[in-house]
Amino acid sequence: MNILKLSQITFFFFISLNGFSQLEELKKNQEIRKEYIDPSKNDLNSRKRYDFSKHVNLFIGTGAHGHTHPAASAPFGMIQLGPDTRYNGWDGCSGYHFSDSVIFGFSHTHLSGTGVEDLCDLLLVPQQGKVKTKALYEDKNGYGSTFSHKDEKAEPGYYAVKLIDNNIDVRLAASERAGIQEYTFNNPLGKKFILIDLSHRDQLLDFEINKDEKNKKIISGKRISKAWAKNQHFYFYLELENEYLKAKLVDKTKLILEFPENTKTIRLKVGISGVSIDGAQKNLFEEIQGFDLDIVKNTTRNKWNVEMNKLHFKSDDMDVMTNFYTAIYHSYLTPTLFSDVDGFYRGNDNKIYQNLKNNRYTIFSLWDTYRTAHPLYTLTQQKRTGDFINTFLEISKETGELPVWELWGNETDCMIGYHSVSVILDAYRKGIQNFDTKFALESMLKTAQKDELGKHYFANQGFIGSRNEPESVSKTLEYTYNDWCISEFAKDINASEGIIKKYAKNGLNFINLFDPQTKFMRPRNGGIWHSPFVPSEVNFNYTEANSFQYSLAVPQEIVGLRTLLGGKDSLEAWLDRLFASSSLLEGRQQSDITGLIGQYAHGNEPSHHMAYLYNYTNKPYKTQEKVDQILKELYQNNPEGLSGNEDCGQMSAWYVMSAVGLYPICPGKAIYTFGRPIQEYANFHFENNKTFSIRTLNNSPANKYIQEIELNGKKYTKLYITHEDLLAGGELVFHMGNTPNQSYNFYESDIDGDSEKNLQAVPYFTANSNTFEDSIVTEIKLLDGIRAQIRYTTDNSEPTQKSMLYTNDLVFHETTTLKAKAFYLQESQEINENIIVEAIYEDNGFQAVSSTFYKLNKGLELKLTSTYNNQYTGGGDLALVDGINGGKDFRSGPWQGYQGNNAEGIISFMEAKELNELTISCLQDVKSWIFMPTALEVQISYDGINFEKPVITKIKYQSTIEGNFIEQFSAKINAAKPIKNIKYKAINRGTCPKGHLGEGEKSWIFIDEITFK
Repeated sequence: MNILKLSQITFFFFISLNGFSQLEELKKNQEIRKEYIDPSKNDLNSRKRYDFSKHVNLFIGTGAHGHTHPAASAPFGMIQLGPDTRYNGWDGCSGYHFSDSVIFGFSHTHLSGTGVEDLCDLLLVPQQGKVKTKALYEDKNGYGSTFSHKDEKAEPGYYAVKLIDNNIDVRLAASERAGIQEYTFNNPLGKKFILIDLSHRDQLLDFEINKDEKNKKIISGKRISKAWAKNQHFYFYLELENEYLKAKLVDKTKLILEFPENTKTIRLKVGISGVSIDGAQKNLFEEIQGFDLDIVKNTTRNKWNVEMNKLHFKSDDMDVMTNFYTAIYHSYLTPTLFSDVDGFYRGNDNKIYQNLKNNRYTIFSLWDTYRTAHPLYTLTQQKRTGDFINTFLEISKETGELPVWELWGNETDCMIGYHSVSVILDAYRKGIQNFDTKFALESMLKTAQKDELGKHYFANQGFIGSRNEPESVSKTLEYTYNDWCISEFAKDINASEGIIKKYAKNGLNFINLFDPQTKFMRPRNGGIWHSPFVPSEVNFNYTEANSFQYSLAVPQEIVGLRTLLGGKDSLEAWLDRLFASSSLLEGRQQSDITGLIGQYAHGNEPSHHMAYLYNYTNKPYKTQEKVDQILKELYQNNPEGLSGNEDCGQMSAWYVMSAVGLYPICPGKAIYTFGRPIQEYANFHFENNKTFSIRTLNNSPANKYIQEIELNGKKYTKLYITHEDLLAGGELVFHMGNTPNQSYNFYESDIDGDSEKNLQAVPYFTANSNTFEDSIVTEIKLLDGIRAQIRYTTDNSEPTQKSMLYTNDLVFHETTTLKAKAFYLQESQEINENIIVEAIYEDNGFQAVSSTFYKLNKGLELKLTSTYNNQYTGGGDLALVDGINGGKDFRSGPWQGYQGNNAEGIISFMEAKELNELTISCLQDVKSWIFMPTALEVQISYDGINFEKPVITKIKYQSTIEGNFIEQFSAKINAAKPIKNIKYKAINRGTCPKGHLGEGEKSWIFIDEITFK
C-alpha cells in the first residue's frame, strides 16, 4: 500500500492565506442574494443582481428517458458530485433515475443524457451502526438507503437529500474540479462510517487507495477502469475536516473510514484529476479552501448566473422560464474541463501534456451536439469554443484523427460521421479563428480519408451500399455534409482548388441515394434499390432512425434536395406527410426514437431541423406552427419533461435557440432561420461587449404567427439573420398575430438564395431483386434532368466511353454482373438544331455501379420450418441458397438471423442427388449476442416422406471469443443411394451464457449459404 504524506504546516498556511478572501466572498454573495430583484427593465445593474439559477429545475429529464442527473456541477466543470440510484441499464446511463427510491451513495462524475453508461467514479457511502461493504444491487442486505424526493433539493452547484434508513442529512457542492460533502448524522447512537468504493459500476483495470497513518485526514488514490471509455484514468485527493479513528481495507478496492460514535457531522472535500493524485491535490487546494460548504455553493451559483446572464430571457410564463434556464443549464454541463489548474492533462494517447494557453475539454457527443449546441456556444461561449476546437486539434496530433465521440481521454467510436469538421467550419465563419487553420484542414482530410466505416465506398462510388457497410444511408448523408464542410473550410482558407472541388462534389453525394419513385433516401446494393422498402421501418440501413427521419438530412443543400422532390410545394407536401403520418414504427425496436409527431421524432437528433424546412416552401408559417407545438408538447417542467435522451446538451440547446426564434439549420452557414419566438425579450450579451435584443410583440399562446419583422427599426423581409448582424448588436422585433400573414410567405429563405447546383448522379437499376429463376429484366436509369450518357458492360470489366451505350431494357437469362457508368456532358457544350457541335462527355470520377444477378438453382426448393427475425431476412426465404454470401458484419444484409430458436428447413431436389456432405456458414459476434450453433443436425429422405435417423455434428466453439468470426460447419451424409430431401437444423444455445452482458436473455444464431458436396 502506498503512503502519501502532507505537511500540516503547509496546509494551515494555505488556509490562512486564502481563508479571508473566501469569507469576504461569502459575505458579498449573501448581500447580493438580498438585493436580487426581478428586472422589469433590461438595465445592467438589475441584470447583474438577478438570480437566473432560481429558474433551473435539475430534475427535468431525470425521469422517462432523459438520462440527466441532479448532481452538483459548475459550468462545464470536470466534477459532477451527486447521488447514484441505478447501477446499470439504459435508463441508468447517468447513474440516477427519478423513479428510483434507493440511493447507493454519492459519486463524483456523471454523464448527462447519454445513451451509454459510464463514469460514476469514486462512490462515497455514509453509514451508521453495522457497516456494509456490498451494495444492494449485489446483496439484498447491502448498503444503500431509501430516500424521498420531498427531502431532495438540487440547484446549480448544489445537491441535498435525507437518507431515511440511517437518518443522515447530506449536502453536496462542487467547484470546477473539486467537491465538498457534508453528512449530518441525526441518530446519536452507533458508530459512524464513510465507505469509499472504487469497484462501483465499471470494470477496474487498476486502482490504488492511499492512507497516511500519521495524518488521518487524508485519503488519495486512483481508479483506472474500462466501460464505454476503454481506459479511463481517474485520480482523487480526499481531505477530511476531522480525523477518522480507523481505516480498514476490504476486498482490496473498498476502504472503510470509522469515526467516533459521538460524531455529529462529517465534512470532507475531494479534488479529482485525469492526470495524477498530485494534480487532484492541486485542484482541490486551488478551488476549495476550508470546509464551509456554503462558500462553494454560493460561488458556483454565481458562476452559473454569470453564464446564464449571457442570454437574458424573459417570459411571463414561469414554466417557460424554468424550461428555458434549465435548458441553458443542461447545455452548459458538457463538454467538461479535462485539464488541471496547472494546465496538465492526459492526452488521448495516454501521455501527459501541459497547455497554459487553452483549457483542455472532454465529453464530445458530436453527432448530437454539432446540430444546435455548438452553434449556441458560438454565440454565448466564444472563448470556450476556441478551446473546444484546439482540443480537437490536440487530439488529432495525439491520435492522427479528429474526435468522433470522445470521453475522458478515450475515443469511443460511437455514432457516425466526423462532425468535428462542422464545429470547426461553423466557428471559423463566425469569427472564432484562434487555431491553426492549416493543421485543422490537414486533420479534416486525414479523418475523411481514413479507410473505415464505408468512407472508401463513399468517396469512390458516390454512396455506401447496404452490403458495403451497416447504416449505409445515414453514413452517406452525414458524410456528404461533413465533406461539404471540408470544401467550404478549404475555400475560406484559400486551400488548393483540387481539394475544394473534390469535397464539394462529395457534398452532393446524397443524390445517389434519392429514389425518384418514392422520393425517399433509400438503401441500395450496388445498382439495385433495397426491397422491400417501407419508409417507417427502423432497420440497420439507418442510424437510430428510419427513412422518414433521415431523408431530409441534407442541411447543406436544401434547395437541391427541394428540386429533387419537385419544388417548394412538393417539399411542403413531403413535410406534411411526415408530421401527419401514423407514429407506428415498423421493424426493429429502437428505444432512441421517441417524441413522435407523426414520423417526426424529436427525441432523437436526425429530426431536429425538419420543422424549420417549411421556411423553404411557399408556406413558411407552418414552421411556426410545428415549432410552437414542439416547444409546448415535448418540453415540460417535470422529470419526464424531455422527449428523449438529453444527449450532452443537444436536446436542451434546441429549446434555447427555438425559444428565442432562431435556429441554425446548417452549421457552417453563419445564419439562423426564424421560427416561433416565445419570449417577451431575449438579450444576447456577447464577449465583444455588444448586446443584441430580440423582442416579441403581441405574443400569446394563440398568437404564434409572425406578422412582420423589424431589424434596428427598419422592416426586414428575410426569413433568417446572419451571425454578423447579431454580433454587431441591435434589436430584432417580431410582431405576432393569430393568423398567418401571407406576405411573410415571400420573404427570402436562405443566404444562398434559390440557386441550384449542377447535380451529377450515378446510375441505378430498376430490377427489384438480385435473383431470378428463368430471366430478369432491368433498366439503367439516371435522375430526370441530368445530361449524361450511360455506358455498361456485362463481362465484369469497367465501363469506358467505348463500352456499350445504354438505350433499351436489358434481359438476362444466366448469372450476370452488370456494371454501368454515367458520362456527363461538359457544361460548355451547347447542342441545338442550328449549331452542330460534337458533344464531349467526361468521367465524373466515380466507379461504375455494379450488381450481380444470380440465377437460382432450379433443381432444388427450400422450405423454412422455423421463423427468422424480420430484421435479418438475408433477402427472403431463399436467402440460404441464393449464392450470395454474408460478410463479417451481421447488419450488412445477406445473413438470416434467429433469436432464441433454431434455424430449420427442408431442402427438396427435383431429381434425386448423390450427396455426401452439407455445409452451413455461421457468424459469431458475442458483443451482439450472436453465437455459433451448438450442433448441426441433418436427416435425409429417399422418397420425400420417410426420413432417416438424424446425424448430429456437435459444434465446440468458444462463446467468449470477442470479435466477428465466420465459420463453416459440415455434416456427413451417409446415403446408400441418391436422396430426395434433406432436413437441417442448426441448434441455438437458447440464452446468452453466464457472465455475458445479456446473461439469460435469448441468444442469436446467424446463418447464410447452405452448400453441398
